Amino acid sequence: MGKSLVIVESPAKAKTIKKYLGKGFEVLASYGHVRDLLPKEGAVDPANDFAMKYQLIDKNEKHLDAIAKAMKKSDSLYLATDPDREGEAISWHLYEILKERGILDDKTVGRVSFNEITKKAIQEAIQHPVELSKEMINAQLARRALDYLVGFNLSPLLWKKIRRGLSAGRVQSPALRLIVERELEIEKFEPKEYWTIEADVESDGTAFGSKLFHYQAKKLGQFTINDEKKAKAAEKALNKAANGELTITKVEKKKRKRNPTAPFTTSTLQQEAARKLGFTAKKTMSIAQQLYEGIDLDGETIGLITYMRTDSVNLAEEALNEIREFIAKKYGKENVPKEPRVYKTKSKNAQEAHEAVRPTSILHEPTVIKKSLSKDQFRLYGLIWKRTVACQMIHATLDTVSVNLSADDDNYFRANGSTLVHPGFMAVYQEGADDVKAGDDDEKMLPPLEEGKTVKLLKIKPDQHFTEPPPRYSEASLVKSLEEHGIGRPSTYASIISTLQHREYVEMDKKRFIPTDVGRIVNKFLTEHFTKYVDYDFTARMEDDLDAISRGEQDWVPVMKNFWQPFKDLVDDKEKNVDRKDVTHEAIDEKCPECGGDLAIRLGRRGRFIGCNNYPECSYTRNVNDEDDEKDQEAIAGRKCPECKSDLLIRHGKYGKFIGCSGYPDCRYIEPLEKPEDTGVVCPECKKGNMLKRKSRRGKIFFSCEHYPTCKYAVWNEPIDEACPDCGFPMLTKKVTKRRGAEKVCPQQECNFVASMDEEDDEEQAAS
Repeated sequence: MGKSLVIVESPAKAKTIKKYLGKGFEVLASYGHVRDLLPKEGAVDPANDFAMKYQLIDKNEKHLDAIAKAMKKSDSLYLATDPDREGEAISWHLYEILKERGILDDKTVGRVSFNEITKKAIQEAIQHPVELSKEMINAQLARRALDYLVGFNLSPLLWKKIRRGLSAGRVQSPALRLIVERELEIEKFEPKEYWTIEADVESDGTAFGSKLFHYQAKKLGQFTINDEKKAKAAEKALNKAANGELTITKVEKKKRKRNPTAPFTTSTLQQEAARKLGFTAKKTMSIAQQLYEGIDLDGETIGLITYMRTDSVNLAEEALNEIREFIAKKYGKENVPKEPRVYKTKSKNAQEAHEAVRPTSILHEPTVIKKSLSKDQFRLYGLIWKRTVACQMIHATLDTVSVNLSADDDNYFRANGSTLVHPGFMAVYQEGADDVKAGDDDEKMLPPLEEGKTVKLLKIKPDQHFTEPPPRYSEASLVKSLEEHGIGRPSTYASIISTLQHREYVEMDKKRFIPTDVGRIVNKFLTEHFTKYVDYDFTARMEDDLDAISRGEQDWVPVMKNFWQPFKDLVDDKEKNVDRKDVTHEAIDEKCPECGGDLAIRLGRRGRFIGCNNYPECSYTRNVNDEDDEKDQEAIAGRKCPECKSDLLIRHGKYGKFIGCSGYPDCRYIEPLEKPEDTGVVCPECKKGNMLKRKSRRGKIFFSCEHYPTCKYAVWNEPIDEACPDCGFPMLTKKVTKRRGAEKVCPQQECNFVASMDEEDDEEQAAS
């Protein structure tokens, strides 16, 4: 038998699979894509059926050369990239390149795919190779061409109409619209006052609460009692009617079943990891990738979970049998339902993978393999493992009780409670929820209560409330909304969020998304002038078309033609007929106090401000929220601005407190509130100042020269006052990783010096 070459995407996966295949197989990694579209206009040619021009990716060219060299010595090629469109496209690009080089002549080529990296799955896949899927390749080509054409046409338009350096994307733009529209909804929200009336009561020495449900012979609505006067009147009337006790007029008991949720898809995994672990979508996918590609368990590398990019909730029959046997053994046969639970996939286009995200073997219990995992790997794997076990357990059974407590015939309170009779799946796992408010009455315990009996009234409590605006999006709720609107696909949610943050269209505040001033303007431009293309339904239909292409139901070129010409015509029209000021200026109903001209909200280098339309003849400006700014500033006694001699103030910005000039916006002097910590290490670049510990505006620690911006030398890792023994650079840095601990590292990119600091500490302790 001749030698076979297997190509996967990552070196970690290659290492694992090599062990499973053994002799006769060479396994190499492509390190992702090996070529991409030319990064310039004309790489996609609409006039020639959207023909594409590619170039090799520089950083992966050496890996491609290694693959080509190994292929010359092999008889067979197995393309084993990820089991989705992107993976199919990577395999196709590799195949095309090797074919063009004449390396595949008289060679056997097969496409193999697997949903989990286990010995059995890998060996079965190798035994059953198939041809590359033309349909999936075409779907990815269409997606890439669409993104390219949108980016290379919209982005230059944003440069001209708003500011240089901006960009727009096909799926990022509707996602931005979600965040901006939620913020506008919050800003326009007007709170309404309402009052609730609660009664604290006692029965046989047990106190519990109840809420007024029926008042003056009518069911109580949210705004029935909407001011203090009505609340006090109700309190007085109810106290008089009750006369110190309430009568139990109704006790309704029910048994309620609660079923477990489906096993994880990419989307639900990202949502739950955000809720319960505080992980970003990007972090969740990165750790899931590690678990999928393989973890060393007692000398054997094993993929712990199935493929993590999926919108399917199916479980393989073999996995179901193993899970049910495990539940019976660990939790008792009574916790195993008669038949395996089958869940329906919500998405009609679920096709990216064949199974939900689950452990490759439920026998790999998290607590047993904890020593082999990092902290974050253990937490995420534990979440996946518990969800998978719970989804095949029996329902939870609860006794619920609803009690009416009457003051008289026209007024009664209601108390709700529940008792867990049999936990079922809840003994293992319960799904989290977004934006849950405290005080869920259904979960409290109530004492035994009988109709006709009375309970002691301890106190009637009126409480004032105000309606609240919808909450800003968290990562979990944004991913959920993206999925509901059909924006992108589960595998792209993390990149959508990262792109919005990288472009500084959104910021995070208390783990919630807030649009920046630039993000607002970009969204305003796109929604007003490219309404169709940021419409949620249009975006979802485009994703449906791509899915139809991948199933062979549509041809990709006609889909592209239907999109391209109307889009290009609109771009050309807006380039000619939209003025920059129409985009960056927002008229307000106010006159300039200096010249009487019209004022407008405008976009400057540092964000939005209010300025006179008669600029440059009139230079009047002020902050958009001057009144709020006045509240959010504190005077500093005796300190003057070094640039204009005005008073300095402690001000509150979006990144926290800072010292700023009271003469803003005419004077823009600012300085940090806290002085940076001096490391005592001399700057290796200018050799005139020391390296200072600073905090970026996003809260990340870094180290830079005290003479910034004159000297711009900076590093992320903590400086060490020690020269590099290899290259002689006058400074080393301390780098800490979870696997290798603390290390001394040379900050020079061309130098590879690394030394363990832990080993040096051990040597010093031994010497002492």
